[in-house]
Amino acid sequence: MSQRKSYAAGTGLFIVLGFAALVYLATQTTSVVNSHQGASYTVDAQFANVGQLKERAPVKVAGVRVGQVQSITLLPGKDVADVKLSIDRKFNQVPADSTAVIYTSGLLGDQYVGLQFGSAKNYLADGGHMTLTKSTQPLEEMLGKFFGAGGTADAFGGSFKVTAHFTNIGTLSVGAPVKMAGAAIGSVSEVKADPVKLDATVTMAINNRYNQIPDDSAAAIFTSGLIGGQYVAIQPGGSPNSLKDGDQLVLTQSAVQLEDLIGKFLVNGSSSGNNAGGNGSSNQPAGKH
Repeated sequence: MSQRKSYAAGTGLFIVLGFAALVYLATQTTSVVNSHQGASYTVDAQFANVGQLKERAPVKVAGVRVGQVQSITLLPGKDVADVKLSIDRKFNQVPADSTAVIYTSGLLGDQYVGLQFGSAKNYLADGGHMTLTKSTQPLEEMLGKFFGAGGTADAFGGSFKVTAHFTNIGTLSVGAPVKMAGAAIGSVSEVKADPVKLDATVTMAINNRYNQIPDDSAAAIFTSGLIGGQYVAIQPGGSPNSLKDGDQLVLTQSAVQLEDLIGKFLVNGSSSGNNAGGNGSSNQPAGKH
């Protein structure tokens, strides 16, 4: 009988401790922990996607809380979110060229803003603006990185847009990487059918850091591996002039369908077999021997 009582007491204690742990974890992801105290100064940062970031979410440097998100608003007439960050006064030496990045705590935790220090000698002041930001990454893009063509370039410093026409884009979709020499330099921002030319117009957003791409470069749609995702590869030309915002890439190579590859393989294999047997026609031009 006493053994049953001790077993019941142990079970009850385990349940109580479990509830206590759940309560503690809940308070760590709510405004109870994120409540702001003390003097602060405010800076703003703009993001293309804030995901599930909420007001009062922490602002951290190297994992240490230095402030909180004060407000999140949509800029009038733009698809950009303006996030105001309230930073504690004692952390008043954040370099002006620092980067604001939206992170997620763990796998399914809340999102917060992490500050990555720059190297500028001047510091952020009250009312300052952070020009370098990195938006949250949707789960679909993370899965695309794992299964598909890899990640896209960070949009630090803005981007410029160029277009290209393809007769066949395969499974290319918005968000797919744009690469040059295998490195991501941007992403596909829009894919639409052209009702006049009866082909597909692909708009690419290329990071401003890569503003020396010759304007006679070619764009080709490739596939990562055998069953990976598709992406646009930029093959540089030799023109002394560089691509500018709004330019069009004239030289393009459309996506190759799997059926076409199989057909080429079968045709080439059949032709090789016939030539080996002496029954095929010769491709050698007639002439003197």
